[in-house]
Amino acid sequence: MKQLRLLAAVCLALAALAIGPALAQEIRIVVVSHGQASDPFWSVVKNGVDDAKKDMGVSVEYLAPDTFDMVRMAQMIDTAVASNPDGLVVSIPDADALGESIRAAVASGIPVVSMNSGSDVRKSLGVQVHVGQTEFEAGVGGGERMAASGVTKAICVNQEVGNVALDLRCEGFAKGLGGEVEVVAVSMDPTEIRSAVSSHLIRNPDTQAILTLGPSAAEPALAALEEEGLIGRVKLGTFDLSPTVLRALADKKMAFAIDQQQYLQGYMPVVILTLHEKYGLMPGADVLTGPGFVTPENAAQVIDLSAKGIR
Repeated sequence: MKQLRLLAAVCLALAALAIGPALAQEIRIVVVSHGQASDPFWSVVKNGVDDAKKDMGVSVEYLAPDTFDMVRMAQMIDTAVASNPDGLVVSIPDADALGESIRAAVASGIPVVSMNSGSDVRKSLGVQVHVGQTEFEAGVGGGERMAASGVTKAICVNQEVGNVALDLRCEGFAKGLGGEVEVVAVSMDPTEIRSAVSSHLIRNPDTQAILTLGPSAAEPALAALEEEGLIGRVKLGTFDLSPTVLRALADKKMAFAIDQQQYLQGYMPVVILTLHEKYGLMPGADVLTGPGFVTPENAAQVIDLSAKGIR
């Protein structure tokens, strides 16, 4: 009889273990981002999404347009809403373009969490919480660092003009610097970025510093400085990390990188929406993932984690 009771208890325990994951698998979350997973920055975000999917045992779809395309992104949000997921994660680089689609998700009863961009507009759209950094203030911090090193004239290289988050970074940088900042508008084409930076430096030899808004612009800007023999003479700072950026920091070819810990921006929204669906839990305030600064002094500590796709 004891053996039968023990066997029954084991069976019940195994059944409970089996039911838990089965219930979790019924939770489906859709992530719609303006950044492609092939981009060095967004690949880390995607790694965070994938790890959270595995750790939470839920179903997650990651969607993004092939280029920075707000019309296409709005269509993706609409499609996601029509599929009635248990939760929706969105980046909000342009609230005017995406607002109607996000409000439709909220009106349909789908809990929405924003990530990366949109901290300044998420409340007005009905989004429950934001995971990311405040872009303007991060830009201010970069400008203050440049000013402290004696910079009074700089450029801000913007590869996605119209992306409100990136525009705010340049505006914050100008305020923090308190000097002259010219925005250099480029596309995502690295050859174009390298050429635009080189051309500007040739025409404006008194430029003292460059701020780029991501590794996709930082890497060709670094190549332009090397080509013109200006490493060390023109300071280079960037938002976000990549292996190339970290190596340049360790080699003292760059001044700093503003780290928003984008792995958390992919990971935390999936966790939040899973716990919301299971237990009705929701953070009472936005989750700030940055800004932090990686410099030549601490770059070596971050390199190993970058190789693993976490930083």
